[in-house]
Amino acid sequence: VQLQASGGGLVQAGGSLTLSCVDSGGNFIRLNDMGWFRRAPGKTRELVARISRGDDVILKDVAKGRFTISRDHAKNTVYLQMNNLTAEDTGLYHCNKIPPPYNYWGKGTQVTVSS
Repeated sequence: VQLQASGGGLVQAGGSLTLSCVDSGGNFIRLNDMGWFRRAPGKTRELVARISRGDDVILKDVAKGRFTISRDHAKNTVYLQMNNLTAEDTGLYHCNKIPPPYNYWGKGTQVTVSS
C-alpha cells in the first residue's frame, strides 16, 4: 500500500480545493471503503467524509453542504472536493480505509485556509 494524497495548498477563506488520493501500490482504494481524515493543529485526527466500495457517501457535519467525496474506480483514486473553506478546515488531510489501520497513514496533504 502506498497512499499518496495531493491537492492541498494555501487558499483564502471561501475558496475551494480538490484533494486526490491514489494508491500507487495496488488495489487498496478499489477494495475498501475509504475516508478522508484531517488533523488540525492541536487536535486529534477526525473523519470528515467516507465513501463505500459501492459509492455510498456519508459526510460528517463539518463537511455537509461544502465537501463532496467521490472515487474513480478505474484510476484507483478517491477525491475530496472542498468548497467555501474556512480557517477551521486548516489541517493535514489523509485518505485511508474505513476503519483505518492503526499503523499506516501514507502521505498526507496540507490545507491552509487564510482568513
